[in-house]
Amino acid sequence: MTARHAAPSFAAALTLAALAVAPRAALAKCLIGKMAELPVTMTGMKPMVAAKVNGAEALFVADSGAFFSLITPASAAAFDLKTRASPFRITIAGIGGTSSALVTTVKDFMLADIPLTNVDFIVGGNDPGSGAIGYLGQNVLKVGDVEYDLANGVIRLMRPDDCRRSMMAYWVQPSQAFSVINIEEATPVNPHTQGFAYLNGKRIRVLFDTGASTSLLTLHAAERAGVTPQTEGAVPAGFTRGVGTGAIKTWIAPFAHFKVGDEEVRNTMLRIGDLRLEDSDMLIGADFFLSHRIYVANQQRRLYFTYNGGPVFNLERAPSPPTMTAAAGDSPPADGTTDAAGTEGSATSEQPTDAAGFARRGAAFAARNNYKQAIADFTRACEMDPSQPQYFYERGVARLSNHMPTLAMLDFNETLKLRPEHVAARVARAELRIAARDRDGAIADLDAADRGAAKEADIRLQVGNSYAHSGALEPAINQFTLWLDTHERDGRKADVLSGRCRARALLDVELEKALDDCNAALQLRPNTPHFLESRGLVRLRLGDFERSIADYDLVIKEQPKNAWALYGRGLGKIHKGDAAAGQADLAAATGLQPRIADEAKRFGLIP
Repeated sequence: MTARHAAPSFAAALTLAALAVAPRAALAKCLIGKMAELPVTMTGMKPMVAAKVNGAEALFVADSGAFFSLITPASAAAFDLKTRASPFRITIAGIGGTSSALVTTVKDFMLADIPLTNVDFIVGGNDPGSGAIGYLGQNVLKVGDVEYDLANGVIRLMRPDDCRRSMMAYWVQPSQAFSVINIEEATPVNPHTQGFAYLNGKRIRVLFDTGASTSLLTLHAAERAGVTPQTEGAVPAGFTRGVGTGAIKTWIAPFAHFKVGDEEVRNTMLRIGDLRLEDSDMLIGADFFLSHRIYVANQQRRLYFTYNGGPVFNLERAPSPPTMTAAAGDSPPADGTTDAAGTEGSATSEQPTDAAGFARRGAAFAARNNYKQAIADFTRACEMDPSQPQYFYERGVARLSNHMPTLAMLDFNETLKLRPEHVAARVARAELRIAARDRDGAIADLDAADRGAAKEADIRLQVGNSYAHSGALEPAINQFTLWLDTHERDGRKADVLSGRCRARALLDVELEKALDDCNAALQLRPNTPHFLESRGLVRLRLGDFERSIADYDLVIKEQPKNAWALYGRGLGKIHKGDAAAGQADLAAATGLQPRIADEAKRFGLIP
């Protein structure tokens, strides 16, 4: 069905242009034709490609791990796309599990200034976040050969002519090293880019997946290499999610040796997770693509790559989900090279020639935590095209990440001067105003963001969290409800249910609904401490002191310095009649957080 129709129609629309290159060790008659060049902007670790859906601007994640392009259900509704059952059952499998899917057809689809008509998409999966409405999969990315040059902000779709025996990394200089590995033959059923690597001497199958923000090894493969989450040096790294409906727990663990092609990394750390991949042991994610320039020669069944510098893998721990209270550094390189801040750029002599190019390269630097270079590139973009609000916004985000809040605020102000309806800038400025104790200004920005965001927009989750951080819990609940109504199968659902549960508990409203939310969150992710903490608060409000104390006991067992769990348990014990034990818990909580009693009193939480 769609897999047989959409890809040929896309390929037929591409314009072929010969590249004036002389591949090293290539046959003289080899000609590499460029069919299309897709500008890519890194948003965090997501490679984003701009498109138009029936005339409306849209962003997609370039996802080499997706067998077919996808639009999320919430985005399909937002763009008024009609969905239908597929001629045969489609199941979306990825990080976080599997889910069923529908199909839609976009009448007018614009990609890289190429107009396409009646393009089919799968409808399903999670919201990618960062404003993206879906994923561009292999039906687009594998119409020929493909070059991933994410450090320079571009993906090139290529058509080689008589190059079966040529070296295809055409950018390589005579003194520059490169690697090559064999990849498996792509088929309509399995169009992915897969090859083999070696982990502690064990052969593993790897899938090159730009849709995975960070590279991730299965627990089973790690165990075959002699490493488990209990191995000395392994540390929890939070949860990660993908197109599936759940989230998986991850760790960062030590490995003696990792080798792919001619590139070897010794005494490194890798991210491992409790995920199931049908026919792979490891996802080689966007972090690897950022640190390398990659040419996938599908005709040859080979993959060529060169190293750009900086960390090979992103080893930052996933941030903890936002937890509402009553008040409501760079990773070391995996290969021992200099850190990201010392990287001058990708290992190419190419330089941007326009503002958009500098902005895309700046986003790539920011994704690798090289904020100094990112800010420099964004500044060039702002100077070359000062009418573009997005450049100021991206520089503001980079400055904020580089601990420059005053300058970041100036950039967000300029963004909103140029485009008052820029929702992301409203939310970013609101967070800065919250930090500066300008609650009224923050609420004004969040109210504007609420008015400007589409009902189904993913950013409503961020708006809700920001309302909660400001102490405005009623509008936070409204935002969480709007998000949950349109993200039924999203992997973040458990965290949002817990957040709504806690907000209701703090306000002492709709407590039975709050309990339902917390129970549903715990059903999705059992024994999660901050879910249990929220349920403990609800049960405290309901006067179910025995069960409240039991929930807090479980939290404190895992997090003995959780001040709010200690304070809540203390209140439960006092109300139950055990004043001495209760006061001991309150004293322990106050020792950890001196103003906790005042904060709790604001919500009527008193002994």
